[in-house]
Amino acid sequence: MTNSPLPTPKLAGVATTSLGVAAIRAQEHSRPDRLFADPYAQHFLDASGDAIFAAGTQTAASTPELFTLMADQVAVRTRFLDDALTSAARAGTPQTVLLACGMDARAFRLDWPPATALFEVDFADTLAYRAAVLSAHDITATCRRTEVPTDLRENWPTALCAAGFDPNLPTAWLMEGILYALTSHAADLLLERVTANSAPGSTLALDHQEDSALLRSARAALSKELVDIWHGGPSEDLNSWLARYGWQPEVHALEEVTTTHGRPVPPPFDPQRPDTGRSWLAIGRLPS
Repeated sequence: MTNSPLPTPKLAGVATTSLGVAAIRAQEHSRPDRLFADPYAQHFLDASGDAIFAAGTQTAASTPELFTLMADQVAVRTRFLDDALTSAARAGTPQTVLLACGMDARAFRLDWPPATALFEVDFADTLAYRAAVLSAHDITATCRRTEVPTDLRENWPTALCAAGFDPNLPTAWLMEGILYALTSHAADLLLERVTANSAPGSTLALDHQEDSALLRSARAALSKELVDIWHGGPSEDLNSWLARYGWQPEVHALEEVTTTHGRPVPPPFDPQRPDTGRSWLAIGRLPS
């Protein structure tokens, strides 16, 4: 292990939530009934020097409300999306693309076929922070990993292809924790670009959720900057949205998946409670 200094995180807006997700994943890793293992999440938190995110990995009394409200949603969605991506890779999909990867450690913690080419797409500052943390702990990937520093609001497919991505090969795409932060137009543009760069036989794994007064209050308590990050995403239901772009959709309500894994439905997404939103986990497939 090296002792080189780590860069100060330069995360703003929705990018800040990547540390929050890391805090929830670190908590999940410590559970005896964990749904997945992520021994690397804690490293990202320790390097941040941010007491808020460090607190999120300690005791229930010190955990920010937003982390508590989202804990089971993040745990269940992580397991669902892990399974979707690794199933595609084991079935022979040669490429995987993690869009807005944040502090994602899937390249390191999942059992990938060695020939898998995995591309991590995010802001340059986010990737630089991750790279420094990983290097400091001598963490290496279990697949062929390539970082792609770019902005999803720009022409990111060009940067992805320049990094070695081949749009003529089937791909497993991940869109985790980002749709809610996009306007309907931006969500359409993102899916349009993903589809245009997807060969037959490709897979798209994603999640989406609605906002609620409960979530807005919890975000405000953690950071005023987080209050207005919710822009709603697609203007239609996920089944219709994916089908409109040629994907065969498989959409699950969050409460179906939490039940499968023996977890409670998170309060912000419980259809039995008043004034809550909904949350979904989905897989889209392009016919071969």
